Amino acid sequence: MKNKYKILVTNDDGYEAKGLLCLISALKELDGVEVTVVAPANEKSACGHSLTLVRPLRFVGVDDDFFKLDDGTPSDCVYLSLSTIFIDKKPDLLISGINRGSNMGEDITYSGTAAGAMEGVLHDIPSIAISQVMDFSNPEGDFSLARETIKKLVTKIREGSFPLPHREFLNVNIPPDISEAQMKVTYAGYRFYANDSHVHRNPRGEEHYWLGLHPLSFSPRHGASGMSDHEAIEAGHISITPIMLDLSAYKSMELLQEWL
Repeated sequence: MKNKYKILVTNDDGYEAKGLLCLISALKELDGVEVTVVAPANEKSACGHSLTLVRPLRFVGVDDDFFKLDDGTPSDCVYLSLSTIFIDKKPDLLISGINRGSNMGEDITYSGTAAGAMEGVLHDIPSIAISQVMDFSNPEGDFSLARETIKKLVTKIREGSFPLPHREFLNVNIPPDISEAQMKVTYAGYRFYANDSHVHRNPRGEEHYWLGLHPLSFSPRHGASGMSDHEAIEAGHISITPIMLDLSAYKSMELLQEWL
């Protein structure tokens, strides 16, 4: 009997998120696939590649092969899955998402969705982070194109091989409000940032702050060739970016040596 193709799924929007449930149902439409889900019990957007070191964590069963990790991060979910559920054999593939909102440019460093894939490739598991760019006038979002895209990618990987080397993962962003799109290989764009926070006062006059959101504003990256992730999305394409975990600025090493 042929072994099942084992996929570990996580996200950063929480175990009840629509994008996660759409991802699970899409993967279960593929023959010979076994899906295990370990997702945060609460939303962990923008938690980055963080692990929980100051308190214990607890698995809570939601359904067959579906667990939420009580107040855990996506990185916690992957890390603990490998030491508890996948003790004898690692999963064949890890997928983090489908995130509600984009993860492009330097936002990748904030992203809990991307961090789930980062944790996967640290443990030599082929990994994909997938995000649905949102038109927030439709807060529910349509994940139909994301569903079809992830099925195509998984099928291609199963029939061939994972296309990236050691400690690199695929970061996929899906354009909003279209049913068909071409896949484009992209680089991570240059994101513009500001500082936006909002103060509120409770009845006792104590101040509390909410961090604000910024419009998606990008520019082409100086010296880069090809198309950025944001340019692809603006043109109505699916953006697929290879992301490496080595953050060393190799081009600056000689300059730094001269400076020292």
